[in-house]
Amino acid sequence: MLKRIGATLLIAAILCVPMIFAQGQLQKTAINFPTRSGASWPMFIAKEGGYYQKYGLDVNLVFGAGTIGVAMISSGEAAMTNSSMEQALQAGSRDPNSLVMMGSSLNRGMFALMAPAATNSPKELKNKRIAVSQIGDAPYNYTVALIAKFGLNPRDIQWVPVGTDANARAVALTSGRADATLLTAPAYFPLEKQGYKTIANMADYSDIYASTVYLFTRKTVTANPKLPESIIKAHAEAIKRFYEDKAFAVKAYAAYDKQDQAAVERIYDLLAKGSQLERIPYVMAPAVKSITDQANSQKETQLKDFDPHKVVDNSVVDRLVKEGFFEKTFGPGVKSDQEKKSKAAYR
Repeated sequence: MLKRIGATLLIAAILCVPMIFAQGQLQKTAINFPTRSGASWPMFIAKEGGYYQKYGLDVNLVFGAGTIGVAMISSGEAAMTNSSMEQALQAGSRDPNSLVMMGSSLNRGMFALMAPAATNSPKELKNKRIAVSQIGDAPYNYTVALIAKFGLNPRDIQWVPVGTDANARAVALTSGRADATLLTAPAYFPLEKQGYKTIANMADYSDIYASTVYLFTRKTVTANPKLPESIIKAHAEAIKRFYEDKAFAVKAYAAYDKQDQAAVERIYDLLAKGSQLERIPYVMAPAVKSITDQANSQKETQLKDFDPHKVVDNSVVDRLVKEGFFEKTFGPGVKSDQEKKSKAAYR
């Protein structure tokens, strides 16, 4: 009996050797994506298209909204989170020696301020209720910046924190708990069918930044200095695939957000038309300034005594530019964009 068990275990071990060897070439890691939206698209394509594997990574993509991503990288559950810049700066201001931003794939947001059909302008929201996930988070700051274009400030609004993500904000609007809310695509698409409408859109204002950043802990980067480079390269190739292969991009997105195909194609068209996914992923100085100014305009979110240089590191992107990686990936046509982004990078 013991001989039979021993033989069985030996055979099983032999059969497993090729799998162990193959997987041993890849570094297992987890990456958090905090939104089911276009901001997460490079990660979806990098996973489904094999670009993480190309650069030596076996990545598990894990969803977690709000502050969950920062908690995950701080605890070691994830190596990186594709954080909003607002959240990264706030977290960095509390612990500047632990966190570092090393890239950015998006600076514009497809956020629509949604309201009932009878509302014609954000000006009509004075003294009314706007749903947010929480005071001081990215959608809150975007909403404050957007309503400012119509002469309103945070004190003019009754804020309704709902505690979770865009779906909860949408429910607050449709259930009558709020008179408006800011939603990203595709969360606002179903509301249009229910008679709600866009009364303002962030995409119409080039000076309102909705930046995402590749946020790591310094501990993770110190332990594995090549990891940020591998992720940045994988995401760059994913963004190239995004612009060149709509069918695959839509398929990859649907693997992580079970939306109707027409809705995913609509998100794709909005992103592609505006070339919103960044080919040269610098953390941009205008974005840092805009978001810092937004935060400092409100008592709850001020960053006045914080120096973002403590958490921004563009050195990997700088090196990849010098090595010609982006020109090789995207072709010589990217050179002018590369020069423009390099000059505008946060230094």
